[in-house]
Amino acid sequence: MSIKYNSPVILTFALICTAIFFLDKFLAGTLMGFFSVGTTVDITNPLSIFSLFSHVIGHGSIDHLLGNMTFILLLGPIMEEKYGSKFTLFMILITALITGLLNVTFFDTGLLGASGIVFMLILLVSFTNTNGGQIPLTFILVALLFVGKEVIEIMGNDQVSQFAHIIGGVCGSAFGFLGNKRSNSNTTIT
Repeated sequence: MSIKYNSPVILTFALICTAIFFLDKFLAGTLMGFFSVGTTVDITNPLSIFSLFSHVIGHGSIDHLLGNMTFILLLGPIMEEKYGSKFTLFMILITALITGLLNVTFFDTGLLGASGIVFMLILLVSFTNTNGGQIPLTFILVALLFVGKEVIEIMGNDQVSQFAHIIGGVCGSAFGFLGNKRSNSNTTIT
């Protein structure tokens, strides 16, 4: 028996997030600034542009990291198998970019963590066994439960970006509908 690197995008993402977290701890917190998006983005600064994508790699605590990696490692390989590695990477990058841009545009707080990616995967996985022209009941229930919970929790002051969670869920829903449409038209998603 051998160990297989069965989900290259998801496993690599999880390993990078974990490595950055521990490397940041080793370097006394000097690294996390590169893996969070601030309140503004300077389009002339490559590091500022990089942060629009890299913020999903940074995590503020071990609980934050473990919570996100648990969901990502649970759901991600299923989605990578269904949609392919390239499309999975595309979905992660687009979700990161959208959550980063919207956070900079509408909020005066920084953002870090892969929770938007987690919510993208949660909503996306509810499309796993669907046929064209159908909206899965699981999608409706998952959207009501997970996104509804985030809408309710917006009222709290907990330093959690429920907005990023909701946007991640919206991205996952869009990718689910898009991926379903592409799968049903016999187009291979790689």
